[in-house]
Parts: sequence; C-alpha cells; structure tokens
Amino acid sequence: MSTRRTSEWQARVLTDLTAFAVAFPGEVRLIGKPRHSSSEMRLRLRVRTLGFEHLEGGLLLHDYEDFRVIVGPSDVAPPRVEVDHLRFLNHAHVLQGTRLCLYLDPSREWDPADGFGGLVDRLTEWLRDAAAGRFNAQTALYHAVGGVLHETDGAPTVVVRDSLPANRLAMNGWLIDRATKRFDLALDRDHAQDDTVSDFAQHVPIFRLNAALPLGAGSTLLSLLSVVEDPYVGQRSPGDAFTTERIMTGLATPLLATLAASAIRKPVGTPQRLIISVPHPTGGPPHLLAASIPAAGADQIRALARDNRKRTSVVNMVDPAKVDHSVEVEWLPVSDERPEVTIRRDSTRPVSSFAGKTVQVWGCGGLGSWVAEFVVRAGAAKVVLCDPGRITGGLLVRQNFVEMDVGESKVGALAARLSAISDAVEVIPRKAHIPEASDFIAADVIVDATVSVAISRMLDAAAATAERPVLAQMACDVRTGTLGILTVSMPPETSGCLTIDQQAGKAVKAKGALEPFHELWGAETGAEEIVPTRGCSAPTFHGSAADLSGLAASLTSLLGSHLGSSEPVSGTHLISLPHGEAGPLRTFLAAARTDAPSVMTHLSTDEAEDRSEASNQDRPEGETDELL
Repeated sequence: MSTRRTSEWQARVLTDLTAFAVAFPGEVRLIGKPRHSSSEMRLRLRVRTLGFEHLEGGLLLHDYEDFRVIVGPSDVAPPRVEVDHLRFLNHAHVLQGTRLCLYLDPSREWDPADGFGGLVDRLTEWLRDAAAGRFNAQTALYHAVGGVLHETDGAPTVVVRDSLPANRLAMNGWLIDRATKRFDLALDRDHAQDDTVSDFAQHVPIFRLNAALPLGAGSTLLSLLSVVEDPYVGQRSPGDAFTTERIMTGLATPLLATLAASAIRKPVGTPQRLIISVPHPTGGPPHLLAASIPAAGADQIRALARDNRKRTSVVNMVDPAKVDHSVEVEWLPVSDERPEVTIRRDSTRPVSSFAGKTVQVWGCGGLGSWVAEFVVRAGAAKVVLCDPGRITGGLLVRQNFVEMDVGESKVGALAARLSAISDAVEVIPRKAHIPEASDFIAADVIVDATVSVAISRMLDAAAATAERPVLAQMACDVRTGTLGILTVSMPPETSGCLTIDQQAGKAVKAKGALEPFHELWGAETGAEEIVPTRGCSAPTFHGSAADLSGLAASLTSLLGSHLGSSEPVSGTHLISLPHGEAGPLRTFLAAARTDAPSVMTHLSTDEAEDRSEASNQDRPEGETDELL
C-alpha cells in the first residue's frame, strides 16, 4: 500500500482499527490489505456476531459477518458499509440489498471525534437491533425502490398532491408545466387544461406495479422493463436458485404498451414521461417514481409503435425484446405531498389551528403583512386582505413587500405573494379598511392590525352579535417595535377587543412589574414617533423587519393557541422580544367573565399559587402567565 495515497483521515482509520483490535480481540478484524481506488480506501472487515439475540422477524446473522467499508478522503462524512451478498435484502435500513444505512441523518448523528471506533460501535449496535427486530418498518428507511433516490441531476421535480386510485393497472395523468424546474401531476383533464393553471400540459400514463423494486429501477428502459418483469433479475433472490436469464412475461409488455400509446400521440422529438406506482413492502400508500425517456429514445418507441400498428392494435404493440439497450431513462425527483404520506412539520405547533380556516387580516402593514404570510404557511384555506394603502419604498424596511411591489396596492401585492407561497389558499384582496359584509359572515378569525379606534369600535359592536368570528387585535410600541400586544375576544364573550384592551390597560398600569408595557396605554408617544419623509407624511413608529416579523410570529402563535384550546379564552397577551430594552417578558391577562363583578383578573408568576381551578380552565392549553 502506498502511504502517499492515504489521507490523514484514512491513516487515522487504520490506527483506530488496530487499537480496536487490540482492545477487543476477535470482535473486529481486518481481512486482507486496504485497497485504494481514486480517493477512496476500501477495507474488508469481519465482525463477530455470535451470541447476538435473534427474535422473530429479525435479521438472520452468521456467527461472523463480512463487510466492505469505503473510507473517503476526509471525516466530513462517515465511511460507507456494504455487503457483497443479498441475504440482507428487503430488511429495514438496507439500501438496494447491499448498503447498510447506519446513520439516517449523518449531519447530526456522525461525530468524527469518535473516530473509526465510533463507526464500529454503530455497526455493532445496528446489527444487534436488526437481529432482534427492533426496527419499525413503517418509520425506518424501508423503501419500495431499494431505499435510494431515483433522481437525475438537473431534472425538473414532479409535485404530486392527489391520491391515486388503488385498483387500476393504468390510468391517465397530465404533467402541468408550472416552472422551469417543476411539473404538477393532475389526474383531472379539465384541471390540466385550465388556462389559469398552466399554458401547457402533457399526457403522462400512470402505471401500477404489483411488486416492489428492492434493487432499484435501473437507468435504461430495458433494465426498467426487466425489473418490472422480475425484481430479482440476474440476482439470487430469497429462496431461488441463482439465475442469469429470465423470460420477459408479466407486466413488462403492458407497461411498454401503455408507454408507447402515449408516446405515439406526441410529436417526434418530444420526450416521454411515465409515473410508476410501486407497492410498499410494508403496505399502505404506494411509492411513486417519475421516469422520463429523452426525445431520442422516445422516437425509437414511436418508430416501433408505428411499425407494429400496421399489424395489430396499439394496446398490444411493441415487443420488449425489440427495445434498444441504449434507450436511457432519466428520473425526475418527486415531491410527494399526498396527505396519506405527508406529515406537516408544523402539525404539533400552535399555528396548526389556522389550517382550513378563513382568516381576515385588516391592515397589511408592519404586523399584518407578516401575519398574513404566517397563516397562509400554516394552511389557512382562505385569507381576506383589507387595506386601502399603496406601497412606497420606505415601507420595505419593515413590511413584507419587495422592490417590484412599489407603486402597487398593499393588498394586491400581498395577495400575489401569498398565492405564490401556497396553491391551496384562496386570497381575496379588498382595497378598503374593512371587507364586504359577506366576507365578515364567512370568517373564522379576524385579525385587526390597523390600530384604528373607529375600527375597534365597530368590532366591539360586532362582538355582541350571534355567530360571530374570533376577534383579535395586534399592535406594537412606537419607540422600538419590540413590545407586542395581542387582545383576543372569543365567543361567547360579548366584550370586544377594545373593551378588553382598556380593562387590561388599567391592570397593567397598576402593576409595577409590568412597567415596560405602560407605554402601550396612554403614554406620551408623540415625541417618540417619526415622520419618515419630508412634507405631509403621517407620523409612524420605529421598528425593523426583524423586529416586526418577530412580534408578528409570536403573536400569531399565541392566537393559534387560543384557536386550538378546548375552552374559549379571551384576554390580552403582552410580550417583549429578547433583544428589546425590557428583555424577554411575557404575560397574559385574562378577561373577566361578563357576569363577574370585577372587570379584569391579572395572573402573574407571583400569584400562580393563588390561581383557582376555574381560572386554570380559562387558559389555552400550555399557556402560562409569566414575567420571564
């Protein structure tokens, strides 16, 4: 072995391996000598597995197991561990039958400081868990196509959101050309031809297989047809004798016929795509692959189809044996967003309460413009935007707009942004202070960020009406933009946000510990406001995009906790951002029940021990009154 080709990390691996063999004789040993190819170093290790507990469903191990270890030039990534047999095929965390997935997330789980001994420990732990059947096949890396991604560099992504019928061998689909690097799969032809969705949609067949592809799907059309016909073609499959040739029967012919039937209807020089539904080994929704045959290969399929069409029907045309071995298959990445296979990353967070809701945002400025985006990202079904204002360049400092929006109406520009964030949301812009009466009736939540007394009076009157939505008002301080206030009025509370806010102000001013929030009520703020441009420019408050988006995010989450509470809770939240002058503060003042003698109950950390059980029930789940 030439030490000149051994990197510092690879040399350390050999040193660690020698030390491990001395410390644990007979447990792990090097078989033969290390070999180098390109920048990699390859080792063959023998690991003692004698005595490992085996339970039903676990991986069957010999007394000793041999592994190939491929060590890269640096310790940024862990070495790869493989086997040269298929005895581990179809087991969880085994990729394409030969590669062991020891680290599901190497960036967090691999620590080079542990050296090669850490990898050996991880391998031994993996083998013990596998033998004892401790891997959960539903959550482990146990994919229908060998556990590896089928993606060609530079290929556009296919977005799939609709569930596929489970009982059809082949069906029609359409790929909607949404962007340079994106297609959307549509199952409805009318949707695919909707001019508001796309100017172009191409037919794509969807073909359902009856077996998983544990060794992958290949890189040529011929190899794809081969594994569709027999997933173990050319390999020793469990329980079978080794075979080098298999007869092409089963699904290869109908898959090729389905592919050709679509290709022959497209112009020469057009690539042909195919969606493949692959059953998952553990049951449940199938895995989806998106194949693309480049134009040259698609033209060969068209030529074979036209030749056979002279003698037989389109459905039965094209013999797989006539497919040229040079016809390649590219794999388009699939963004699988079907609800049955997707868990939203915010599903356990307070904002999940906005999912499916109709939310109105009145005032699309420093707070409202950010709140609108947060509720859309949280899955709101419909958002109504209200603001008569126009965007000027100075607003970009703290509001959720961009340079190209200058001159546009706030609601128009924000509606375009929100629609670009989510295809599922319906956004209705209203260039007015308040929406139409029909909008109000259909709302689940109204977020008032206008800081308008007149609008507050109107919402107070609406609070006493039957079948009214949840009402919320948000604001910040004028000096720094780091103090935030959220007032919530939930049915059956009949007091509106303005009334609750005024009651909260009395309680806050009487509480010395809450002095940082006193300026939110009745303080002399005129000297603290700024006139952003010379001339007739309305005074406004200070604050950056970082300040205002931070406040809006926290207040939106707090509002979400109210919506998700098992009991309706009304009251006022006060928060201070950690970097603000007051430091990290948070408190909640619950609105007094309308039949109670007092108008406001303030609960703080100092009074926590005196809280009654009834007061505890009035809070959103997980909410506490704190002065941090």
